[in-house]
Amino acid sequence: MNMRLRRAIVVILSLIGLGAIILAAAPPVIEKSQTSPVPVVVEATGSAAKALEALAVKGRAPKTDYSRSQFGSGWSTVSGCDTRNIILHRDLQDPVLDEKCSVVSGTLNDPYTGTTINFVKGSSDVQIDHVVALSDAWQTGAQNLTRGQRVQLANDPLELIAVQGDANQQKSDGNAASWLPSNKAFRCQYIARQIAVKQKYTLWVIPAEKQAMLDVLATCPDQALPAK
Repeated sequence: MNMRLRRAIVVILSLIGLGAIILAAAPPVIEKSQTSPVPVVVEATGSAAKALEALAVKGRAPKTDYSRSQFGSGWSTVSGCDTRNIILHRDLQDPVLDEKCSVVSGTLNDPYTGTTINFVKGSSDVQIDHVVALSDAWQTGAQNLTRGQRVQLANDPLELIAVQGDANQQKSDGNAASWLPSNKAFRCQYIARQIAVKQKYTLWVIPAEKQAMLDVLATCPDQALPAK
């Protein structure tokens, strides 16, 4: 082998070695994997959600022996005014009272439907709803209360709200799993009020009811309990 050929071989081998060094030093090529986006889960942390988590979860008790009279014979009276008219006076705009402490007119911005109703005494267009239906309360712990406590529950302003009569009839004795206000903007407040009543009177929730409440509170995780 002559000197020229030997030098050419040395140069080629040197170039091959240099290429190997460069390849070894280069960062590895990583293929991008196709991953699905991770859904964002909003945790409800408001006082309504915390109170709901503290409620007992059970099945319904039998409706045996239930009647409206288990919660008192009609509305209670305070200082000459019955509970119904006290709630109407609280919830109507520009309420007008007569000398007998009866609300004779006013305007309701109905929370259940989002409509406006001109109320006149004697009309069924506006009714007072027990937010936790009394028969539902009976089947979720109220039958364990004293009669006095049940009368208090049925007349508690926390439990009562003036609403459109038709919506109140549609709700009947439904809980959150079977009925919610058509006005979605009010659902969080509605659920929070139900939870507050159940907390105050040591009532429980059934599994489907709790899930329905959680579904609503997921849209308003900071929802607070009403005070009254």
